[in-house]
Amino acid sequence: MGAVLTQHTAWVNAARAIAALRARRLLTPARLAAVEAASLAQVIRSAGTPRVKARRLRALTRWILERVGGSLRRMRTMPLEPLRAELLEIPGIGPETADAILLYSAERPVFVADAYARRVLARHRLVDSRAGYEEARRWLEAHLPSDPDLFNEFHALLVAVGKSHCRSRPRCEGCALRFDLRGRRPAP
Repeated sequence: MGAVLTQHTAWVNAARAIAALRARRLLTPARLAAVEAASLAQVIRSAGTPRVKARRLRALTRWILERVGGSLRRMRTMPLEPLRAELLEIPGIGPETADAILLYSAERPVFVADAYARRVLARHRLVDSRAGYEEARRWLEAHLPSDPDLFNEFHALLVAVGKSHCRSRPRCEGCALRFDLRGRRPAP
């Protein structure tokens, strides 16, 4: 649910929506599927664009119920590339959301190459500053051991560095990765 609710909003707002879903005992696919879209939109309002996200959550929930019988555990053994392709066919589920579902819910070795990760990689000249999501994801997956726990931790670290230091306007002073810039200015 969090992967959809955090689209185009800060995690704190998605977390509020998740708390509201939890308070109403709606964090299971079956219960969420039983809620009317308008009612669901009211519950998740704090995450922003509630009607859009309600439709996306319902589409994802239908897929989870129909394709994996309501159990995300089944996704752990399905062939990865066809599974990712199926997720990408769900309305409102793009690459970053699909990969977050695969990594965090299904514990699959897929790196979430979000804006924070791409910015840090580009500023340290590991990928081109114009690298898109897929290019950065492929680079990370090719250069790291294929381990969901590692991907989870490394993604969290990149997000932390991105939020505190590698912002739109870099704050390199005090950054643990500053040594890697080797006297160069960071890429934009």
